[in-house]
Amino acid sequence: MIVRRIALNGFRNYGFETADFDAGTNVICGRNAQGKTNLLEAVYMLSTGRSFRTRFDKELVGFGTDSADILADVSSHGREQTINLRLTPGKPKRILVNSVKKSAGELADTVNTVLFCPDDLNLIKEGAAVRRRLMDNAISQIRPRYAEILSDFNKLYENKTRILKDWRDKPSLLDTLDEFSDGMARASAQLIRYRAAFSLRLKEAAAPIHRDFSDGLEELDIHYRTVSTVRDPFASAKEIYYDICDHQERHRDAELESAQCLTGAHKDDLEIEVNGRNARAFASQGQTRTAALSLKLAEREIFLKETGEYPILLLDDVLSELDARRQEFVLNRIGGGQTLITCCEDEGISQKTGGRVLFVEGGRIR
Repeated sequence: MIVRRIALNGFRNYGFETADFDAGTNVICGRNAQGKTNLLEAVYMLSTGRSFRTRFDKELVGFGTDSADILADVSSHGREQTINLRLTPGKPKRILVNSVKKSAGELADTVNTVLFCPDDLNLIKEGAAVRRRLMDNAISQIRPRYAEILSDFNKLYENKTRILKDWRDKPSLLDTLDEFSDGMARASAQLIRYRAAFSLRLKEAAAPIHRDFSDGLEELDIHYRTVSTVRDPFASAKEIYYDICDHQERHRDAELESAQCLTGAHKDDLEIEVNGRNARAFASQGQTRTAALSLKLAEREIFLKETGEYPILLLDDVLSELDARRQEFVLNRIGGGQTLITCCEDEGISQKTGGRVLFVEGGRIR
């Protein structure tokens, strides 16, 4: 799948700008704060309908404008298609694919993206939330139903958390606590099944990439961790639901005391091991970066197997954070699909990849 052309109007620091992309590698150069990442953000939104930098669409609309538009011509699944997103503060976003209204979740049927930014280099060492985000972003594109369940779960979680924090001042809130707990358990059971299946695919794809990356010296392993009472995360949703209810019952008093939700898929994590040792605790900086890169490149391979096409790979200023050897490995692995790379200077990347170079300055593209 390829984004052939994109037009931005009132998006972030862009007035009206257009850019044509090569089907292979595109190097987007420019000084800091000129709009390079904004351009990648717009491409990312073609697959998800949301930003990877903010939850609020109003922040995507440029100063002095009433709305922002992203219009793109894409080629995917053997078809030429047009995607149009309009963002208007205070109103729901409008999404059209070939002039037909779509939901954000349906965009993944047209375009898929894999994003890798400098923060992802901390994927191994950071807390569980960043690894859940990895799973959520990938599975939501592969399985649009997952995004709906996750949205429902997050709303239930927010409501239950509010009850746990406020019930002492308003005891009547406890009348609905069990209802929200049950809803979270049912949604968690479905999320856990999706995540368990994805983590297995990620493990199978990442292990050989990491082995190549380390010249055969290191073995990468991934273990999915969820609610402790869940005996088999690959079991039916009904079985998992009952296991979660068991955990919920045991921790009900602790939840009331701590004012925190202690049971649910929001506690999930991926445990990454390098040569049999927990990478978060024992891996060196070089090992954690290699592992993080392997996970992201594995995500790209999963999309290829799932859709028959490479997703669009977005590398946001990540190469500057890598040593020459890791840069070379990444550049050698990104062939076959479209890639957009941002950097402050070309640094010979376009010569190594044979790619197109775009320069961004003050919200202008040339």
